[in-house]
Amino acid sequence: MKLTVVGGGSTYTPELIDGFARLRDTLPVRELVLVDPAADRLDLVGGLARRIFARQGHDGRIVTTSDLDAAVDGADAVLLQLRVGGQAARQQDETWPLECGCVGQETTGAGGLAKALRTVPVVLDIAERVRRANPDAWIIDFTNPVGIVTRALLRAGHRAVGLCNVAIGLQRKFAGLLGVAPADVHLDHVGLNHLTWETAVRLGGPEGADVLPRLLAEHGDAVAADLRLPRPLLDRLGAVPSYYLRYYYAHDEVVGELRTKPSRAAEVAEMERQLLRMYGDPALDEKPALLAERGGAYYSEAAVDLAAALLGGAGSPYQVVNTFNRGTLPFLPDDAVIEVPAAVGGKGAAPLPVADVDPLYAGLMANVTAYEDLALDAALRGGRDRVFRALLAHPLVGQYGYAEQLTDLLVAHNREHLAWG
Repeated sequence: MKLTVVGGGSTYTPELIDGFARLRDTLPVRELVLVDPAADRLDLVGGLARRIFARQGHDGRIVTTSDLDAAVDGADAVLLQLRVGGQAARQQDETWPLECGCVGQETTGAGGLAKALRTVPVVLDIAERVRRANPDAWIIDFTNPVGIVTRALLRAGHRAVGLCNVAIGLQRKFAGLLGVAPADVHLDHVGLNHLTWETAVRLGGPEGADVLPRLLAEHGDAVAADLRLPRPLLDRLGAVPSYYLRYYYAHDEVVGELRTKPSRAAEVAEMERQLLRMYGDPALDEKPALLAERGGAYYSEAAVDLAAALLGGAGSPYQVVNTFNRGTLPFLPDDAVIEVPAAVGGKGAAPLPVADVDPLYAGLMANVTAYEDLALDAALRGGRDRVFRALLAHPLVGQYGYAEQLTDLLVAHNREHLAWG
């Protein structure tokens, strides 16, 4: 089996490599290709990747290259984890929206739109090259904003599934609080990427008993602290929102915080400098502890599980993924991309039935889905007016004066990445 990682020079990659090494019985990778245009980073990451495989006794071959076409040739699955514009672009996404009093974040709001505009054309070009190389290859998208990028891939007819680590992170967290094995915890996880709620926590399987009331009663303070949301809010919701919901539920509070501290992008950039120095140490043959602070926890396990299921291996038959709605949530279009538990196999991901969704959540989902549709239109066809429409539709913007100003700022900061800018 050949797998290719686009963006293989990312400091995330050793997390993925560690998962491939540990879970080789689930996903027997014979050749793993890391492709990235940044040769210096790729050399460091590739060297550590080979040492991790050697330490854990994995006899698979790791190849590094900057040649995308060679990298995807014959690949059974291609994982996308790229960042167009690098951390410098992320720094901008997280700062210029604050000038208008709007959240600066790399996956949602105005910053998330900027990332989508930069990313979608690049990803679609990569996907076409994958399709020419092997029409049967699966594309696993971990590139943010996952919902919009996955929607672009699926609408273009690619064999693609989107992946996020929020669900697996909450599953592991809840399992620890409840004192059970993670495999015994099944989430009723519903929403869009980075806009999700856990409406039930079931033990033993998708039809198991719901222990969410017990979880909130016994561990609500710990869960609320992790989310940085008030405990009474969780009690009133009777659900556990994704930590990304804080941008909506406490928007002004978050903006105030972001204006008074270094950006997450600045923190990550410094962390990456430290990690790359570590990766260059020929004695290092395991992922360093610092990597856990970089983000993407459990990404490797989720990616291995998904790839294995898609390729007919030992992956779990039910996984939380991003895929077409297809009537699962009747208040959204069929071609909306939703994030829900799905049956995953060689034919792709089929969403499992979802219980009726509280209007409190359904309304926000519908609003953000409309924004995503406009954002994808702007990413595919360009133009200032399309950017303005997407921003005006976003619930974190919503006022025409802000949308006008943010449109000007977005175009000014991203002109080099926009063919029409």
